[in-house]
Amino acid sequence: MHSELRVGVIGTGRIGRVHAENLQRRIQGSRVVAVADVRKGTAEECAAALSIERAHGDPQAVLDDSAVDAVVICSSTDTHAPLIEAAAQAGKHIFCEKPIALDLAAIDRALETVSRAGVKLQVGFNRRFDPGFARAREVVAEGTLGKVHLLRISSRDPEPPPLEYLKVSGGIFLDMTIHDFDMARFLVGDEVEEVFAVGAALVDPAVGELGDVDTTCVTLRFAGGTLGVIDNSRRATYGYDQRAEVFGERGMVQVGNRKPHRTVISDRDGELNPANLAFFVERYAEAFVRELQAFVDAVREERDVPVTGQDGRVPVVMGYAAKRSLELGRPVTLTEIEAGLSR
Repeated sequence: MHSELRVGVIGTGRIGRVHAENLQRRIQGSRVVAVADVRKGTAEECAAALSIERAHGDPQAVLDDSAVDAVVICSSTDTHAPLIEAAAQAGKHIFCEKPIALDLAAIDRALETVSRAGVKLQVGFNRRFDPGFARAREVVAEGTLGKVHLLRISSRDPEPPPLEYLKVSGGIFLDMTIHDFDMARFLVGDEVEEVFAVGAALVDPAVGELGDVDTTCVTLRFAGGTLGVIDNSRRATYGYDQRAEVFGERGMVQVGNRKPHRTVISDRDGELNPANLAFFVERYAEAFVRELQAFVDAVREERDVPVTGQDGRVPVVMGYAAKRSLELGRPVTLTEIEAGLSR
């Protein structure tokens, strides 16, 4: 392999542009040599802004490019699994945004193709790379807390996405809570066996008309006995809200929200603190850099990627367990979902 990893970015919308810019300007050992988007003008704008050599309207052009060592897939969810398979067959290493697919059979086909091709696949669960959450995981892994008893995650967006997006997103558990399902496994370091979900459309009745919810509370039972709680809302009026707490027999670790600064103004009316960061691009700016640096290093140094295809699959199973639980009003095990897939 060359001294630098030559990358092609597929999908140059919001997150694709973030990744392309990071790879080009902030990550050591990488260079973006091509971008593609079905809206070719978007790809051309990205290439011009970041001094990238080639811009295409067809992702296949990136996969056919012999100068591309690895691809970063940031296109729409329905394209992820087919592009993973095509990239693997072309011998390209792969970084793909979550989810791999909304269909478990499609995920399994993609992972099998990757395995046969012998290329690397990393899934874009960026929150693992946030310094606060990463440190919390270290504290748990070091045994500082002793046996973990409870996990609590709060994840609330400032505004709900457009209804047109919600119609194709797979629902709140597969497009929003999926990050929290991954964080639950990551922070506790154990597998979830059972999920129990309740939810309602409290933010926008139109969400309920789509058959979805915008406010949820999910309880988790881990294989080792730990209990977990995740709460989600599509609208937090005070900004992007991302917090977690792990409680164990010997102590607790908490991760709070990141702020644009630490300045606090005090006057006769009380204290004025800075608001939360606006949304995920700002909140996880450092995490986006760290996750792609980890991918680049894993490929160049022939190491295992830190977030595997299986790590990408399990939260989707958890998402379907939560959906089924909401429908049936009872806890649902992950083995129940797997059994349904095998039939």
